Amino acid sequence: MIFRSMPRSLLRVLGALFLCVALAGAAGCGSGDGSSAGSGTAVPSASGASAPGWAKGMATVRADALPQEARNVLALIDKGGPYPYPQDGSVFGNFEKALPPHPRGYYHEFTVRTPGERDRGARRIVTGEGGEFFYTADHYETFKAVLR
Repeated sequence: MIFRSMPRSLLRVLGALFLCVALAGAAGCGSGDGSSAGSGTAVPSASGASAPGWAKGMATVRADALPQEARNVLALIDKGGPYPYPQDGSVFGNFEKALPPHPRGYYHEFTVRTPGERDRGARRIVTGEGGEFFYTADHYETFKAVLR
């Protein structure tokens, strides 16, 4: 069967896409509160503009719709720190291939504190050298392009 030769991550993406298309937006696929993956449907940014080219085909979330802790991290990134975790700003390898492919060192990750967690938790902001911002609430399983 053809599906046996596909990577598991691709099967998950295809399954989510199929489900979203089947639901035809009834559950609001792609618009988000920052807590789930969505389908990749682009939503307008706060200024009313459509998603930038680097976000095309991805699930999106407006920065103001992210959890407060993620908005705090965006503000720290804008200021250049200081960051609360020593790992913040380290290279994100994109080993899961969930983000567009770029050379190693293109992406950097920042911890988004998860209330109630004793460790760093699963939430991250990943930035790209081209000005991209991505949010994951599930430790790199899925990402949303952050529209600022």
